Amino acid sequence: MSDWTAGYVADIGYTFGYYSELNPQRIKLAFLNAGLAFPEIGAACELGFGQGLSTNIHAAASIVSWHATDFNPAQAGFARQLAAASGANAHLFDDAFADFARRPELPDFDFIGLHGIWSWISDENRAVIVDFIRRKLKVGGVLYISYNTQPGWAAMVPMRDLLTEHFDVMGVAGQGVVPRIDGAITFAEKLLATNPLYARSNPSVVERLKGIKAQNRNYVAHEYFNRDWLPMPFSSMARWLAPARLSFATSAHFLDHVDAINVTGEQQGLLHEIPDAMFRQSVRDFMVNQQFRRDYWVKGARKLNALEQSEALRAQRVVLLQPRADVSLTLTAGLGEAKMQATVYAPILDALATHQPTTLGQIEHAISGQGITFAQLVQAVVLLTGTGSLSAVQDDAAISRAKPYTARLNAALCDTARGSNDISYLASPVSGGGIGVSRFHQLFLLAIDRGKEQPVEWAQLAWEILASQGQMLLKEGKPLETAEANLTELTALAADFAVKPLPILKALQIG
Repeated sequence: MSDWTAGYVADIGYTFGYYSELNPQRIKLAFLNAGLAFPEIGAACELGFGQGLSTNIHAAASIVSWHATDFNPAQAGFARQLAAASGANAHLFDDAFADFARRPELPDFDFIGLHGIWSWISDENRAVIVDFIRRKLKVGGVLYISYNTQPGWAAMVPMRDLLTEHFDVMGVAGQGVVPRIDGAITFAEKLLATNPLYARSNPSVVERLKGIKAQNRNYVAHEYFNRDWLPMPFSSMARWLAPARLSFATSAHFLDHVDAINVTGEQQGLLHEIPDAMFRQSVRDFMVNQQFRRDYWVKGARKLNALEQSEALRAQRVVLLQPRADVSLTLTAGLGEAKMQATVYAPILDALATHQPTTLGQIEHAISGQGITFAQLVQAVVLLTGTGSLSAVQDDAAISRAKPYTARLNAALCDTARGSNDISYLASPVSGGGIGVSRFHQLFLLAIDRGKEQPVEWAQLAWEILASQGQMLLKEGKPLETAEANLTELTALAADFAVKPLPILKALQIG
């Protein structure tokens, strides 16, 4: 009997993650910051969509037609359920990559995305994907791909191999996946406790194993326990993608766009001495000990001239996703913690405090006379987008067309929140993507949708839902034992929700 899983973990579901790098709206700002022309995205494809949350959110929140596949039928079934709820233009399959690539009805794509796939599949499947990209990505089209990379994973590769060997050899199949994972981690801890020379030469492995032990087991199963797992240096990725005629465009991780927070002045000087852009990426990975890359590649890069770039940047709209007072001016990047300059960032955030879509040109006008250059404004927008405080905004026509689909999808997700806290995102037609919304906030939105007008009523409905399942809130790590205590805490949460998150969600046309 053939193994339809091809060595990929399939008997435990993947997490319900959302990945903003797959949002076509995000591409525009990244490309403009890099001085590159970007395509208008009409048709998009995601390979290996997991639970399908990103695909469904992006299909509902935009006017883009999406085609996607994930070979796990249970995950594909859930994704199709979401697609049916929204009615969006999403065509979802449970094909293996080779079967999906042969589908005659697939259009040519402006955008193809893979998140968390490349490092965990066989070379055979990688070849299928590259050939698919070669044939189906349009000229000017963009590929998003993320993968584990060297040198950041170099020390961990032998330990990962040991974990999977214990899983296969010492674990008992009838135990199920999670006990076998736990057994492998426990054994690795015992090994490291003997202070082997490997651990003394690679001290970071001890902390890495502690991190693995604390992580969600669904994530751990898919991250570490597939048969195939290959952290790949950037140069190898470039060789793989060469037959598809792709060139590296820019990082999809916006904090990577600013060297000053990632590499030292001396390191920047060395990078500037390297004329080859591809080799420069390889060297930079050593400087930051890169372990996970999120990149945009393009089939036929076209540089914008200075006027084209500045005009397109000034026309780009963004929106503030957090209460103005809650935006932190501290971030963590390659050099550790960094402080954003308040004299630059405060006026920009003040100009966005209404949570209305605003062009960079309008921000520039609002802050004129405060000594802030346009280059500083662009860098601030990029960094604030990278920290999750800002999002790019699509045009008004797309917002209007997407809103009915996001409303239906969000209603289904909020209904799901009654019995689960698995999904913590809703779809915004303004951003064209997902916005983090906790389970309690989803339940409050559900109450509002049911005609409840006051926070105390939202709290009452949420408590009725939780109590019917024997669930209680935690406060300071301890469960609240009485109905009164739970209702009091929920009412306080609802009152805060009414003042802070709700106005922003309304501005984002969620709920």
